[in-house]
Amino acid sequence: HDRLFALLLIVLEWSRPGLPSPLRPICDLRVLDHFIKEARDAEAAVRVCKEECAIAVSLLVPLTRVDFGVWEKKNMEEQALEVQTGLWLLSKAISSLRASVSNSALASHIDISVQNIASIGQVLRSLSIQVSPGGLDIQETWRVSSASELFQVHINFLRGKVRLLLANAPVCQQGIS
Repeated sequence: HDRLFALLLIVLEWSRPGLPSPLRPICDLRVLDHFIKEARDAEAAVRVCKEECAIAVSLLVPLTRVDFGVWEKKNMEEQALEVQTGLWLLSKAISSLRASVSNSALASHIDISVQNIASIGQVLRSLSIQVSPGGLDIQETWRVSSASELFQVHINFLRGKVRLLLANAPVCQQGIS
């Protein structure tokens, strides 16, 4: 929990309103690895719960499969829009699962997941990737019918499209020769 607290302080410091300079870019992928680990913890917690983690209606989630040929043809803004859309879908799905869970330990894992998605949004904003204001582009989606599936999608989305976007952000490439 000490590492999480330190990480939270860093993100909050970088996102504090009223700073004279823009957010400093967060290029360290260990931040993302921390979020992936917490998503795995949440998936392990919901895997053992049966009735309480049942999903009444299937939830819309982003596709996690990455076709590298297609991905690399997209510009950074298109990639960022796809990631932001996916994060929005995951946040909505995980929040709707949260509404049906009363077990406090499970609820805590779910709350952390929602907070982490918001933090990843802050990380993306720190990279100054401009996304056209055309709104969300919801194309590649599918539906999941269990909490465990939902968190598997969450993990795979972070490990795939989010990691690719962060690793290739131009502002993070500047120091690399």
